[in-house]
Amino acid sequence: MKQIAIYGKGGIGKSSTASNVAAACADEGYSVTIIGCDPKSDSSITLLGGHRIPTVMELMQQRVEITEKDVVFEGYKGIKCVEVGGPEPGIGCAGRGIIVAIKMLQKISTVMQDCDLIIYDVPGDIVCGGFAAPIRKGLVNDTYVLTSGEYMPLYAANNICKGFARLGNQLNGVICNSRNAENEEAIVSAFARELGSELLAFIPKDPLVQTCERAGFSVIEKEPDSGIAKVYRKLARTIIERDSACDPKPLTDARLRELTG
Repeated sequence: MKQIAIYGKGGIGKSSTASNVAAACADEGYSVTIIGCDPKSDSSITLLGGHRIPTVMELMQQRVEITEKDVVFEGYKGIKCVEVGGPEPGIGCAGRGIIVAIKMLQKISTVMQDCDLIIYDVPGDIVCGGFAAPIRKGLVNDTYVLTSGEYMPLYAANNICKGFARLGNQLNGVICNSRNAENEEAIVSAFARELGSELLAFIPKDPLVQTCERAGFSVIEKEPDSGIAKVYRKLARTIIERDSACDPKPLTDARLRELTG
């Protein structure tokens, strides 16, 4: 079983990437579970026709008895969808919530064992130790960083790699979700190379992604023959087949500014 985590700056497109990769893998016949670790609880929404599902954290806050059917929902092509959620605004730590919710999920369900692929969609960067929970608990064997070619997403990606280095965790590759920045593919390729890794996919900015998301679907489901769907399918195959990783060597801030200047 492959257990992967996709990290990156908030708003960089992790959920879009995770859900389209999940859908592409399901199309290939793999059994897939996606676990959304973002308090926005939107990792699975495009796999469920636009429907939001109850989160583990909100049900725990209600102090009700939770069963598998309360938090595990079946989406496109049988993908099992779980949303961790977050604490009430202003109370508690979202990162800590991931640990608590995953422990609860392991008690009530076998969804984390009965599949070929688990995808963790993890928010922000790894400054908060709680967001490193899937790695620290041994629940992840492959990690990917998503960025664009702009300074702030690269800064966050570099910070994540600093966290990986502290944890002794390897990096399996870098993914670029384009924002149409100047020389973007070359910049992210250089960033990945200097980390000791490589750029695995360049996802072009395509309005079709947002159009499908507004309708509540992944590109793979709604526009399966589109060019952007082909990009996601290629990335999905790369992730499934990938068996190499590196000990990341984070860049200095001065070097990041050189790359993006």
